[in-house]
Amino acid sequence: VSDHVDIIEVVEWTPEWTGRFHEVAGLIRKALGSYALRIDHIGSTAITGLPAKPVVDIQISVETIEPAEILVGKMTAIGCVFRPENPHLTKLYFREPDGYKRTHIHMRACGGWHEQQALLFRDYLRTHAEEHAPYADLKRSLAVRFRENRAAYTEGKNEHIWGIIQRADHWALRTGWKSGAPDA
Repeated sequence: VSDHVDIIEVVEWTPEWTGRFHEVAGLIRKALGSYALRIDHIGSTAITGLPAKPVVDIQISVETIEPAEILVGKMTAIGCVFRPENPHLTKLYFREPDGYKRTHIHMRACGGWHEQQALLFRDYLRTHAEEHAPYADLKRSLAVRFRENRAAYTEGKNEHIWGIIQRADHWALRTGWKSGAPDA
C-alpha cells in the first residue's frame, strides 16, 4: 500500500494536452490496428479553454470488449497498465505506459451508450463555451474542498455533469448530432 496521496488540482487548459493525446494515441493505433475503430480525446482536457485536472482521457472504440484477452494483451505489450479492478463493466480501463504523464484510457464498444455519451459531452462543450465557466468554477471549488479525495471530487461533479448531458441531448436532437471523425 502506497503512502502517496493523489492531490487534485484543476489547472488552465493547455495545448500540451492535445500533444499528449496524439503521442499515446499513436502508440495505441500501432498496437491495436483495425481493432481500434476510433481513438478519441475525451474529457475536459479535450475541450479547448476548459480548465481541468492535468489527466488526459483517451477513449478507444472497439467492436466488442469481449473476449478481453486479445485487447488487453495488445495494450499491455506497449506498456499500458490494465486495471481489472475497474468496476465499470461497459469498458476495459488502462493507465499510461511508464514514462508518460497520467493518462486514463477507456476502451468501450463502438455505438454503446457510454461510448457515445463521452463523445456527445465533449462535442457539446466544444461548441458551447458558455458552459465552461460554471463547470470550471465547480471543479475548482471541489478541488479545494476535496483536495485529497478523488471519489468525493468526482461525486461532487455528478449533478452538474448530468445537467450538461441533458442539455447536450436536447442539442443533439435539434442538430442531428453524430460523432464525427475520430481524433486519431
